Amino acid sequence: MSQPQSREAEGLQALIATLQSEAGLEKPRPAPPVHMWNPEHCGDIGLEILKDGVWRQNGVRFTREKLVRLFSTILRRDADGFYLVTPHEKVVVKVHDAPFIVTRVDRTEADSGASLVVTTNVGDVVVIGPDHPLEVRVDEDSGEPGAYVTVRGGLEARLCRPAWYELVSWAEESPDGRMRVRSMGETYSLGSIS
Repeated sequence: MSQPQSREAEGLQALIATLQSEAGLEKPRPAPPVHMWNPEHCGDIGLEILKDGVWRQNGVRFTREKLVRLFSTILRRDADGFYLVTPHEKVVVKVHDAPFIVTRVDRTEADSGASLVVTTNVGDVVVIGPDHPLEVRVDEDSGEPGAYVTVRGGLEARLCRPAWYELVSWAEESPDGRMRVRSMGETYSLGSIS
């Protein structure tokens, strides 16, 4: 029994390594320990992350992807909002929805069931499951559903429309008329068919 699980784990790890490489992370570095840094609050310098994942400062869009990826590693969510945190500074970041966007969803099948792997616009690659749950919320203004995955440290990524449609294509109908997907042995509701 341990042999098939080992092959399954190796297959999932191989998929994650491939996706990280495609995201430009041949040698992924561990995230900085922002949860351990407690500098004085330094204020608001006009940083914001729009609903479509665009980063801006005082209305000017960040055009360097490497800078966005770097800043994403020091982003932290506290009880009172989002901040960029270093050992010496802490500045406000206004986040209009989720700070990251899921740009890709992949599915791998194994004897133990399916695993859904998501890739974000800033290069995070995680497997939906107990450590990275999926939640569907309905937007109060538009009434549209949106799917969110917890990526790290309470930071979420919202699935872009193509990733959402891919996820829905793998859904199964439950007896109560809801669509659901499974990953890492967990079941996640995508909402009602009607």
